[in-house]
Amino acid sequence: MVLAHTDTRITDRYPTRLGGPAPHLDRPDPTVWGRIEHEELASFDVDGFAILDALLTPGEVADFSAEIDRLAGDPALHGDDRVIVEKSSNRVRSIFEVHRLSAAVAELVQESRVAGLARQVLGSEVYLHQSRVNYMPGFHGAGFYWHSDFETWHAEDGMPAPRAVSLSIALTNNYSINGSLMMMPGSHRTFVPCTGSTPAEHYRESLQEQEIGVPSRADVATLANRYGIAQFTGAAGSALLFDSNVMHGSSNNITPFPRSNIFLVFNSVANTPVEPFAAPGRRPGYIGSRDFTPV
Repeated sequence: MVLAHTDTRITDRYPTRLGGPAPHLDRPDPTVWGRIEHEELASFDVDGFAILDALLTPGEVADFSAEIDRLAGDPALHGDDRVIVEKSSNRVRSIFEVHRLSAAVAELVQESRVAGLARQVLGSEVYLHQSRVNYMPGFHGAGFYWHSDFETWHAEDGMPAPRAVSLSIALTNNYSINGSLMMMPGSHRTFVPCTGSTPAEHYRESLQEQEIGVPSRADVATLANRYGIAQFTGAAGSALLFDSNVMHGSSNNITPFPRSNIFLVFNSVANTPVEPFAAPGRRPGYIGSRDFTPV
């Protein structure tokens, strides 16, 4: 049974994981809480995302690519809960808490060209809610169905408001054909309540394939017809910064061209999670951090 949220100081303005379909909600919170100074973030408020060309240099791309290959092949990490494998192929799909496993990633997180982007949008100091590396190998890479990250972070981590952003840094070329991320521009202004209760330790299944906390096909069709669909393509070293409530997803990669990225989630220190709003208990810290130390 899912426990009701018990902190009476926090009003649940984004109810989800309900017993039946519910109307979409207009987002009451702003998208940009601070002041945008970076030119490439000019469209962030309207679209809910921005593409940054050449965030990393070619040399840095090579170094980080070697680093994530090292992590994927590290025998000390075999069987570690932070390593998520593909359901069908048993290949490494994601490695979580990568900033604690890699000194190079930890240093990158701290840089103003990275954390500074989040501070501009969120208008406050930020901490790292989640970090991971995503691997999508050629021929075998499984996609991610349409979803809003905030829906999960709200329901299962207790994040009160969508005052968080994700930065996806490409370590390989993102083509339109190799499973690159699709987004619905402007969908961050609409919250889609999902149906179904959250099982205990739901994260063990959802990190491989999410079935609870995803919109219905009718929801996806409504949003796609309203907002359209865009795709993140770009060379290795480019990056995508996007709002936590943007509806996004990716298709399988059946091409020979792999796709991998460093994925960093920054949350405002004024938006720290409470108890989960629609789950029996907290997810592990390597998925939803409770270390609110600013970066």
